[in-house]
Parts: sequence; C-alpha cells; structure tokens
Amino acid sequence: MTITANSQLPNVLSQNLESITSKTDGSLPTLGAELVYTQDKAGRYLTFHWQHSELLGLNTEKIVDELNQTQSFVPVDKVNYLERLHRILTSLVPERFQCWFSYHQELFELDLVISPVMTSLGTTATTVLVMGRLVQATLNKKQARVASKTPTQIELAVRSQQHQKLVTRITRNIRRTLDLNIIWQQTVDSLGKALRLERCIICTYQPCSSKVEVKAEYRQLELKSMLGLEIDITSEPAFAQALTTLEPVVMEVPGCKESGRQKTLVVATCYQDQANGLIALNWQDECYTLTESELELAKEAADQLGTAIAHATLYEELEVARQKAEEASRLKSEFLANVSHEIRTPLNGMIGFLKLILEGMADDPEEQNQFLEEAHGLSIHLLNIINDILDIAKIEAGKMELAYAPVKLDELFNDVESFMRPQAEMRNLSFRMQMPATSDEIIVQSNYQRLLQVMLNLVGNAIKFTHEGGVTVSADLVLKKANFQDQQFPGMVRVRVADTGIGVSLDKQDKLFQLFSQVDGSRTRQYGGTGLGLAISQKLVEAMGGEVHFYSLGEGLGSTVTFTVPLYQQPVMVLSSDGDSTSSAE
Repeated sequence: MTITANSQLPNVLSQNLESITSKTDGSLPTLGAELVYTQDKAGRYLTFHWQHSELLGLNTEKIVDELNQTQSFVPVDKVNYLERLHRILTSLVPERFQCWFSYHQELFELDLVISPVMTSLGTTATTVLVMGRLVQATLNKKQARVASKTPTQIELAVRSQQHQKLVTRITRNIRRTLDLNIIWQQTVDSLGKALRLERCIICTYQPCSSKVEVKAEYRQLELKSMLGLEIDITSEPAFAQALTTLEPVVMEVPGCKESGRQKTLVVATCYQDQANGLIALNWQDECYTLTESELELAKEAADQLGTAIAHATLYEELEVARQKAEEASRLKSEFLANVSHEIRTPLNGMIGFLKLILEGMADDPEEQNQFLEEAHGLSIHLLNIINDILDIAKIEAGKMELAYAPVKLDELFNDVESFMRPQAEMRNLSFRMQMPATSDEIIVQSNYQRLLQVMLNLVGNAIKFTHEGGVTVSADLVLKKANFQDQQFPGMVRVRVADTGIGVSLDKQDKLFQLFSQVDGSRTRQYGGTGLGLAISQKLVEAMGGEVHFYSLGEGLGSTVTFTVPLYQQPVMVLSSDGDSTSSAE
C-alpha cells in the first residue's frame, strides 16, 4: 500500500513535530532544505541533517555514526546510487533525481540534488553534498492493515506544506491568464495530480439555473468522462449545500466492491459572497480524513478560482462591449461619410440650378420653371434626409412622441400609391396594392404621418433595389386580441411589402435594422441612402404597438418586409366563394 506525502506516513513518524531538532551537525540546517547530508565516494555519511531525524528514532548527536554502523537509512538500489555518485564526482556536474531509501520496514521516496564538493585546487572532488525533500512513504501490507487513519503531527505538517504550495501554484496559474478554459483545466489537473484523486471537476453555476455544467475534468483513465454533463443541483445534496452555505462539504459515496467507499469534497467558488461555480474532488475512503485547516485551504483555493471566474467573465463582457463600441464608432463614421455625401449631392444640385437662373442661363420661362422644379425636388429630397437624421436623434434621445388616432387604411394606401406608382413605372416595374375584402372600412390605431413615413420608406426601398419584376403591397387581418397603451384591440393589421429585387444574403440580414449600418457599403455608393430607413421604420412601428420583420431567401431572390399596427375596430369580413374569410387568427 502506498501513501503519498499528503496522506499517512509510517507509524514510526508518530512522535510530536515540535521535538524536531533545529540544529544538527554544524551549519547544515542553515541551508534551508528539509534533508541535507554529505557523503564520501563510498557512500559513507560525513554529515547528516533531516527535519524528521528524531521522529525516525535517530540520536541527533551520534546520527552519523549510527547511520554508518547500522546501514539503516540506505538507497534501495545501492549499486545504481553509488554509480551515480561516482559519475558526479568524475564529471563534476550536479544531478537531480528521485530515489527510494529504506529505513527498517519503511520506504521513503526522496527528491534529491547531488552536487560535488570541490577540493581546494578546484579540479577534483571526493565528497558530495546532497539536498532533498520527502516525496512519499510506503508501508508494508501488514503495517498498512493496522495503520491508524488519524493523521500524526508530522503528517499534518507535510500535508499542510504541500497543500499550501498547491494553492500557491493554482493561484499563480490563475493570475497568468484570463482564459477561463485554461484556468479551469489547469486547476483540476493540479488538484488531481497533486492529491492523486479519482476525479476532480469544475462546474459553472448561474443563480437563475437549477443545473450546473461540468466545464473541466481530471479523472483516472478507467472512469467515464463527465465533461459537458449538466448536473441537477436538486439531485446532489452536497452541491446544493455548498452553494447555499459557501462552506466545504464532505460526503461519502458508495463505490464498487474492489474500491470500497469513496469520499467527495464539494467547494463552492464565489465572488463577493455570490456563488459562481463548484469544485468537486473524489478520492478513495482509504485515504486520510481532511482536517479543518485543509478544508480552509480548499475554501481559499475555491475563493481564488471564484475571483478569477468573476474577473474573466467581466473581462469577456468588457471585451464584447469594447468590440461593440468600436463597431458602433466605425458604423457612425461610415454613416457620417454617407450622410455628408447624401446631403452634399442634392445641395450642390439646388445651388447649380438656382445659379443658372440667377445668371440668366435659362433660355425661356419654360426652362426656368424646369430648373426651379428640379431645385424644388432636390430640396424635398434634402429635407427627407434631414428629417431622417432628426428622427434618429429623437429616437436615441428617447424623445420621440407620437399622437395616436384612428387611421383609415384605404386612405393611407391611396396616398402611398399616388406617391410611389410613378416611381415604379419610371423603372418599368409592376406595382400592385391589395386590401382585404371587407364590407366596411378598415381602421387602425396609429399616427397617420408616421405610418405614411414607414410605408413610403419600405416601398421606396423595394422600388430602389428592384431592377425587374415588381413590388406588391398587401394587407391582411390578424384577429387576435392585442394590448397597447393599456387598451385592448380586437386584432392587428399586417402590411406586406414584397419585391423581386436583389434580396439579402442570410448572413447579413441581422444588420438591416442596426442604426448607422448598411448590409453592404458598396450598395450605398450604388443606390444611395443613409442606411437609416429600416432602423427608423422599426422604431416607429414599435412605438405604434407593432413589429417589423424581414424575409429573404438570399441574394437575387427578392425580399419581403412586414409590419403590424393595432386594429381600431373589427370590420365585417366578406366571405369568398368557398366560404373562407380573408383574415387569419394566428
């Protein structure tokens, strides 16, 4: 049976730690190592100091003579050890290695550094200086069966030292990176390897969730992986208790007949007294019982990890926010460049036509009137651009105020048609407008001017981005009760603007309703526009109690934009020949 340095040491080490001799054989303790001794080329001890000397039952005053006479503390593979010692004395090059030493019925694995001690001439060496530390100790099977599970003082000292180093190493690794995946994996690997665990997992926790997800795992090869598994907190009492109390929880779990019982330590990671994760460690019950100081160390490590999780999460959020801010800044710069061009173009045209008139370049009154009409049309276009900019400014400042009143849908459609049909016909496009079949008027609750603005914008976009085919504007009723401004309406009117134009690729459609954003900058140069139309339309429709949606199967496959507004009163529907009305109840 093997017991690691952080578990039970042999019974022979059961004396009080306070009796360790602080000085042995001159100045050796001042070197600061746990184990320090010197030997000649035959392996005879010349000096010897070990923190555990008295606990081994050795007389500190006559320790060198006793070791040489009894040969009780010697390398298990003495031949190989002496060969290495001779090689070091010959090459004069220090070596580091791990070596097993025997003492009566016990074995100790030591991590040693052997260095040659040079003679006064500085060219040869006949003595070596050995410095090292205890890695682990073993008991024979008979001793293992009777070994007490109560840790001795020396055990506690060694374990405490190693656990503190482990926490320090974990903390150091955490501070080297803000990548949570690296932090999690390094932590479970450090804990699993150092403590020789069966399994160690780290789970993330959100207070609003009843489950935790395994984000990192250390396990023995024969165990099935739990990585990515979601664990229901209600089915794991230790998890629930650790998250509630923020204190370490130790519980026994049944194992197979060969392995016997196992123990699990669950510690919640937290930041500012708020749990954000869990660490669960699993080991065989034959190992030592955790002490209060070790539980405190576990909590300290969990607190360090919890702080790292919080900082890394905050860093990720700040990074996302920074990227969004940079993207917004870029879009605004691009928007300003586009808007300055859009403003400059009609303004230059107006100035040019007016200058021709003032300089008497018009040949006759008819041509002068033509120049004035062109300047007037450009001024209207410029006014629309400025209105868009002002609308966005109001929307961003939260100062967009709308007055609502009943609006007749047929009057709205007639105005849209009178504005937009000439534009469509100039581009040789078909233009159709369809109303639901009702025996009375369809009235919506909205703001007429803003609703007209939305429709003109959507239809104008459809015409602008369509080269052949046509544009269809239609409406239908959704007879499902809706609430807006503390008032209930009998349904919604859904307006569709469909075209056979250039369409939008699926991966770019999310940019359509972003402020200052256009799907493709090259389209701005080709088609013109500020890129504010859809964003303004969406904000206006939402302010009027509706929703806007965009559909396109891809580039070259046309587009459809729909929006809804509350239905003021339910009209009487006209039944078709098959007995169905033109409304829907979705």
